[in-house]
Amino acid sequence: MIERPLTRGYHRRVSPENESNSGEFQFNVGVIGATGYIGAPYRAEIREATGARIVALCARRRDLLDQAGEEDGAGLLTDNWREVVSHQDVNFVIVATPDALHHEAVMACAEAGKHLLCEKPVGVNASEAYEMWSAYRDAGLAHYVPFWTRFCAPFVRARELLESGLLGEIRGVVYRWHNPRPDDMPLTWRDDAGLSAAGSIADVGSHAYDTLRWLLGCEAMRVQAHADTITPARADLGAINLTEALGQSGSQSGAPRSKGTTFDYASVAWEFDDGAVATLVLSHTPFFRKGIAPELELHGAKASLGLDRVSGNLTLAKPGEPAEIINTVPDNGFGNRFAKYVFPSLRQALAGEETDHPDLKDGWRVQLFTDAAARSARSGHWETLE
Repeated sequence: MIERPLTRGYHRRVSPENESNSGEFQFNVGVIGATGYIGAPYRAEIREATGARIVALCARRRDLLDQAGEEDGAGLLTDNWREVVSHQDVNFVIVATPDALHHEAVMACAEAGKHLLCEKPVGVNASEAYEMWSAYRDAGLAHYVPFWTRFCAPFVRARELLESGLLGEIRGVVYRWHNPRPDDMPLTWRDDAGLSAAGSIADVGSHAYDTLRWLLGCEAMRVQAHADTITPARADLGAINLTEALGQSGSQSGAPRSKGTTFDYASVAWEFDDGAVATLVLSHTPFFRKGIAPELELHGAKASLGLDRVSGNLTLAKPGEPAEIINTVPDNGFGNRFAKYVFPSLRQALAGEETDHPDLKDGWRVQLFTDAAARSARSGHWETLE
């Protein structure tokens, strides 16, 4: 079953000082977590987008923050996120901090009337995610959660084929999401169970599950998972971000070593509410690599479809017929995501127009799944989505 999204309940809140010369809404941006692996490329895209300017930046390390301030021309540089939220010129806040630090900042943004982009997973659990969505829904503010796979060309084409009825009713799904990291890469906050919602289950698992609910229009009912930390102990260099860690692979002789405390591998089975079944394999380990098998398999009553984002190819298999290759664009990045997707979608929402961009409600629905998968990994039993 594929359901079209309903119109979101946003209300336009535009005053003259928030309009650009073209009459469009002007995004005056504050970034919390401005210098990390996520925040830095987001800022680069915003600098190149029209109708937006970066006003305030928050980060914990002054050296990186000063450099970011020079790049962006931001008027406020701070290590206190509350100063970004309370800044009178900021009307749009990006929360790109570790998972455990999202909830308090997002709730403060809702109270202050700021539109929002919050990284996924949006909270450390579904309860936090629901509170955040409720606050934004009730305040009538625009909100965005960056589930980027919805905009990847092979997946867009796959959705078109599904909607055409070519595959028939989907009865089985196999999904492999491998995001390998070098085995000698130092630890980051993503390896710390005190900061990460659920390791690979929440990090890449959230992307994978959102992709399937977007493609198929259905939700998981119950899950069973096995998960573990299978990467050997690695160097602990303290508070470094993922960009720095990737750049320091192989250069930490003599540094203390320890094993991460979050899941870096998981296999998850689940049942959809329409009776279909799915298997998902997730990893950040160096042992599982992309490109040797289709990332996604969709098996329907009429045909099956394999999807490989590395090559951009879709493989269509019908009973008794040779497989057909359908070419799309390989996943070489999304270009300027803020100019192409975020700002146009939020402008539509602020104008009261229908939009199907991913938001905090999607973040909450996804976290129901990742919470259940993490519970199952710990209990060893089937767990129902609560």
